[in-house]
Amino acid sequence: MEEIRETKLEIRAEVAHLVKSLSGSERTDRQKAIEERLFGFANFLEANIVLLYVGREGEVPTDNILRRCHDLNKVLVLPAFHAGSRDMTLMKVDHLKKDLKVGPRGVLEPDPNRCKIVPIDYIDIAIVPGIALDEKGARIGSGDGYYDRLIPRLSITTRKVALAFEEQIVPQVPMEPHDKHVDIIITDQRIVYKI
Repeated sequence: MEEIRETKLEIRAEVAHLVKSLSGSERTDRQKAIEERLFGFANFLEANIVLLYVGREGEVPTDNILRRCHDLNKVLVLPAFHAGSRDMTLMKVDHLKKDLKVGPRGVLEPDPNRCKIVPIDYIDIAIVPGIALDEKGARIGSGDGYYDRLIPRLSITTRKVALAFEEQIVPQVPMEPHDKHVDIIITDQRIVYKI
């Protein structure tokens, strides 16, 4: 297990270096390409209730995706994280500027005083973050395990989709027993369906 964790750390560092080496304009162009693929993706277009994330360093930024979801009148759901239990509560966000506050991970998340809880089985599509992924849908996240706990709780009919720059796709992600796969990866160059 320790060897797998060390390999994951190496992959995180290598992928972070590749993504950081992209120029600002290159990153922006690729981010737009990912957004266009997502907004042209049939499963996403058909979804009414969308679970998204607020991007952290090393993940595809989602600011514009969040705004566009509101413009399309999709029900936008974001996670509120519980650092102690490494669990999350899914909450409906009606106003991006009013309903979010900085959470324990240092990123914006729903304010429980303003947002309502959404039952997990209501989610039509789950867009999950990843730092590195392979073509089989294996993913390396931040290492906190939040999404590895969430993915198996989602309905079997809920599509689990990761967004990634092409540089974040690696030949193989080493998996531990608790690690979970996504169904689909959308990059700036293609859509990868789990093999």
